[in-house]
Amino acid sequence: MNNVQYDISAIIQGYAQGYFLMADGLDGQLQWYSSRERTLIPLDERFRYPKSLRRVLNQQRFSVQVNRAFRAVVDGCADRDTTWISDELKQVYWELHLAGYAHSFETWQGDELAGGILGVVIGGAFIGESMFYRIPDGSKVAMVKLVEHLRSRQFVLFDAQLMNEHLSRFGAYNIGKDEYHGLLRFALRRRCRLD
Repeated sequence: MNNVQYDISAIIQGYAQGYFLMADGLDGQLQWYSSRERTLIPLDERFRYPKSLRRVLNQQRFSVQVNRAFRAVVDGCADRDTTWISDELKQVYWELHLAGYAHSFETWQGDELAGGILGVVIGGAFIGESMFYRIPDGSKVAMVKLVEHLRSRQFVLFDAQLMNEHLSRFGAYNIGKDEYHGLLRFALRRRCRLD
């Protein structure tokens, strides 16, 4: 890890304006990104998941923890053939974590980390950065349990940033930039805690 100190308040301000950080695939430089559409995970009755996952949940094979293994979750999210989570971005996440903004929501099977979701919390918004699994169904169970947790903590926005086939199975949907900014402003007026 490098010894560069990041301006955490400026980074949080970027997220509060609807941007998110990614490392450029060519040179690894951190850049702010936005999108015409944003993907949200519903926190209401629109959230859904496959019946096969319901059976897994009923078996109670996984337990959940918040921030038990933050660095391991970040590493797990970055451990893929093509990643936008550079070493520099890992350091940014760590500093955001120390400042109380970045969190890991984890599933465990005994003492083994099964999967997790990395996110940034500002106000009543959970901005999902990435997810991973080491044990099958680990990240899927994390998604269901995270939605339940966000509901219980009165969060109003679960931003998944970009759509993919995996998220669509949970009822994820896209909204336009203007609608997103309105929801984000509403969420920022809340004071919610993940842990």
